[in-house]
Amino acid sequence: MEALELTDYRETVARMYLADTGLEQFRAERDKLFATHPQSAIALDDRATFEGLRYFAPNDDAIVEAELRPAPGEIDIDTGGADGVVHYTRAGILETPVGELSLWWIAAYGGGLFLPVRDATCGRGAYGGGRYLTDTVKGTHGRGLQTLSPTRVRLDFNYLYNPSCAYNDAYQCPLAPPENTVSAAIEAGELTYH
Repeated sequence: MEALELTDYRETVARMYLADTGLEQFRAERDKLFATHPQSAIALDDRATFEGLRYFAPNDDAIVEAELRPAPGEIDIDTGGADGVVHYTRAGILETPVGELSLWWIAAYGGGLFLPVRDATCGRGAYGGGRYLTDTVKGTHGRGLQTLSPTRVRLDFNYLYNPSCAYNDAYQCPLAPPENTVSAAIEAGELTYH
């Protein structure tokens, strides 16, 4: 049953993000998940030849702490797919070395934090539509964005990852809005799939 497969996939993702492992082991586990799970965004026809995802080398400079300042705001992002328009409220603005980034709260049942980013590597090695640092609805807790206090977070851009639509045209994804586009090149995290 597809619903149980998707639940299992999300549970597996959450366990990977919460496990006490380093970046290299995390990436190896992610490759295994993408190669074998029925809910993988890698097309079924491509899984037999799938050799793993491509990444920037680990980058210690891509780990930063950032202040979160309150800021009102809402945004609707049309996924272009079955999810339709997704409504977000701003949780606040993160003041980071690469520029200001809005941290969003998904305004749906259960909610969740969402931090999409489009930087100067997007379209030049990284996926052109931008990457995600966290989407807690999908189970990505504690690695890309870690809460230190109610107004301070630790960001590890080594965990930037592509949305599902970057691997397979069957998926539609909310992409980084203009205010989460920065001119800096974040040379960390996942590169394009193809």
